[in-house]
Amino acid sequence: MGFLHQRRGLAPYLLLAPGMLWLAAFFLVPLGFLVYQSLQSGNIDFGYAFTWAWGNYWSAIKGYRGEFERSFEYAGLATVIALVVSYPVAYWIAFRGGRWKNLLLLFIVAPFFVTYLIRTLAWETILSDHGFVVRLLTDIHLVSPGGRVLATGTAVVAGITYNFLPFMALPLYVSLEQIDQSLVEAAGDLYASKWIAFLRVTFPLSLPGVVAGTLLTFIPAAGDFINAQLLGSPTSHMIGNVINSKFNELIDYPAAAAMSFILMAIILGMVLLYARAVGTEKLTG
Repeated sequence: MGFLHQRRGLAPYLLLAPGMLWLAAFFLVPLGFLVYQSLQSGNIDFGYAFTWAWGNYWSAIKGYRGEFERSFEYAGLATVIALVVSYPVAYWIAFRGGRWKNLLLLFIVAPFFVTYLIRTLAWETILSDHGFVVRLLTDIHLVSPGGRVLATGTAVVAGITYNFLPFMALPLYVSLEQIDQSLVEAAGDLYASKWIAFLRVTFPLSLPGVVAGTLLTFIPAAGDFINAQLLGSPTSHMIGNVINSKFNELIDYPAAAAMSFILMAIILGMVLLYARAVGTEKLTG
């Protein structure tokens, strides 16, 4: 009996072992190497050496503060816009979609059938100076004659919002679809209006989807560089553009590694503060 009890006690750890090994090999080891590389000094011609070069972090923050701030600004705007756009769509599909739910959900994920780069290049064409979008915005006086949308921060935010919209819509739909409609009906029986029932019943019960959607949208958006590269200009570049340039063009590995670690650390800190503000039960829900 003691042997069987011991085996049962080991079972959870044995089940966790493959996943833990995977995380160790493909997350912890690369992360450790990234930290090691960020503390090196030197250049591509004479090589790099580990010298505890903490100055790489200070130089990254001091030299590219604007790009860091712009990254979080664009990611935050895209996340808010995606939430505002996705919530009504997910709500309608969950409660009014009927037998068309699967088809409507397919429309949401259909852009994923096309590669990320092609989708962004399509937006470059849509927002071109002679495209119908600019003509329409000019006609309704949102863009001045001769003005442009492409190569601006607005175009970058629009591209990020579009590309990450499914990451917001799908968690919202799952959360809304699981709501017991009898609770909403009970609120109506207690003389609550539809708006009050939504605010007091539907929206609070959908908060796990809101939290999941905002995290799944904001985190990758903050590190994105494709949209800023194709839809923006040098004045609207994000920190991802700088990291890409340091790694692939300037071959400045220590600076790029330091920026990457700073970006990850800031995002982790923001996620922890967000989780504390909304409550961990919203995350586990």
